[in-house]
Amino acid sequence: GSPSEPLIEFMINRGMEVVEEYEPLRYPHATKIFVNGVWCGVHSDPKHLVSQVLDTRRKSYLQYEVSLVRDIRDREFKVFSDAGRVMRPVFTVQQEDDHESGIAKGALVLTKDLVNKLAKEQAEPPEDPSMKIGWEGLIRAGTIEYLDAEEEETAMICMTPEDLDLYRMQKAGYVVDDDNTDDPNRRLKTKTNPTTHMYTHCEIHPSMILGICASIIPFPDHNQSPRNTYQS
Repeated sequence: GSPSEPLIEFMINRGMEVVEEYEPLRYPHATKIFVNGVWCGVHSDPKHLVSQVLDTRRKSYLQYEVSLVRDIRDREFKVFSDAGRVMRPVFTVQQEDDHESGIAKGALVLTKDLVNKLAKEQAEPPEDPSMKIGWEGLIRAGTIEYLDAEEEETAMICMTPEDLDLYRMQKAGYVVDDDNTDDPNRRLKTKTNPTTHMYTHCEIHPSMILGICASIIPFPDHNQSPRNTYQS
């Protein structure tokens, strides 16, 4: 966990009105902001605030374990920084075209260039440990985010990078053919949903949708579901 005071200060500096000074008649449709379950204030432009806080977390100015949950229907923005939340890593998906890095909208933030650097680092570790990228470097680069159960509810996660490519082709107007080969060993793939607005994250591996205990069961796809439940 991490202290909540810097988070509250950060949001006050970006237009959050503290709850003690809030006048409901002046801002009847303002979004409530909760930090670790405590109502701290309101904001009249939640979309801008959420994007700023999210960008700050992706640039590692905020702790990566801070969770940001925006509930549009209930007009609430919840921030969690307390300890005791189970989190898991996923790849992040670029939400807007980034001309600086050359990453297109809807593509993984993890680039081939970064993967090649990691492979080179694995083969020839740098003499200076501070020059090492490693897992921490991937988090600092914003390629990986940790989500807890609450934030996962508001995320749109695809299973594989191939699903992202198919989705982008569909959005561009291409007709995507289903894999109709007769190979019995081919991988079963979920059909892309054309009504999906935008993916926000991508699984590192499809097996990571399972928990720690369930993921170490050998051949879980060949078991009856109660067997997997009992073993996990």
